[in-house]
Amino acid sequence: MPKKLWKQIWKSEKGITGLETAIILIAFVVVAAVFAYTVLSAGLFATQKSQEAVYSGIKEVRSTLELKGALIAKAETTGAAGYISQITFTLANALSGEPIDFTAPNAASANTGVAASGNNTVVISYVDDAQRVNDLYWTITKLNADADDLLEADEKFQVTIGSATQTSGGGNLVNALSPDLTVNKQFTIQIRAPQGAVLAFERTTPAYIDSVFRLD
Repeated sequence: MPKKLWKQIWKSEKGITGLETAIILIAFVVVAAVFAYTVLSAGLFATQKSQEAVYSGIKEVRSTLELKGALIAKAETTGAAGYISQITFTLANALSGEPIDFTAPNAASANTGVAASGNNTVVISYVDDAQRVNDLYWTITKLNADADDLLEADEKFQVTIGSATQTSGGGNLVNALSPDLTVNKQFTIQIRAPQGAVLAFERTTPAYIDSVFRLD
């Protein structure tokens, strides 16, 4: 082969340039594939988390209590200097949702009006401008409900804060509160179930307390 032809072959770099271009193209394809996989994985993860959040939100809403009707107060002492011993209200399960366990608390020792540590998962608390009392003692009366303690769809439970009398094993608001719930006082009742939002209602006592009256 003539020397001139050999020199032309060695001087030509077209083959090398084509190989470099192919390597660069392959590198771009690999990087694009990795990036696409990363984006796809992040999208699937975000979709899964969004789905979990939606399901969690639905479960939270469907495990929420709602108040049915008015609060009924019972006086320990009536009149302009009277004070309240019991509050009764009716609860239902919002949106016909998940059953809520209303196993009543253990009767408090020495009629304190506060539940002894034990078996209740629903916690009722009282708040006013002078005090906060957690885990009040309460009892239930089942309305259009079956025999168990689960508040289920289309059932209603009548909840009474305190027992029927101060000596019937648990006490009432007279025992639990200091100072008492007297006239012209604003207060809040909070009900916390194991799941779902906290149900809270705020009321103000009237200027004159009757033996039994509505708190609207």
